[in-house]
Amino acid sequence: MEDQRVKRVVRTLWLGLLAAAITDALRNERTQGELFGFVPYDFRAPTVERLRARMWNPELDRLLTPHTFGVGWTVNLGRVARLAHLT
Repeated sequence: MEDQRVKRVVRTLWLGLLAAAITDALRNERTQGELFGFVPYDFRAPTVERLRARMWNPELDRLLTPHTFGVGWTVNLGRVARLAHLT
């Protein structure tokens, strides 16, 4: 029962952020930006360069980077591999 409640809350928050991002993008006629000053969103079509820069960039110090498409963050697997001494 508790798990279902947590899932419902997380889903509701995520949908709220998505709706806020779409509203912000439409109001300001832009395809990328931030919500509340820290939650990134990007509705541009993903490119190979942006995918590589955000998902595999061992030189970047950040573990979390903005999603290539959508709202929120993605894990920089290149940084994870470097921290694990795999690269």
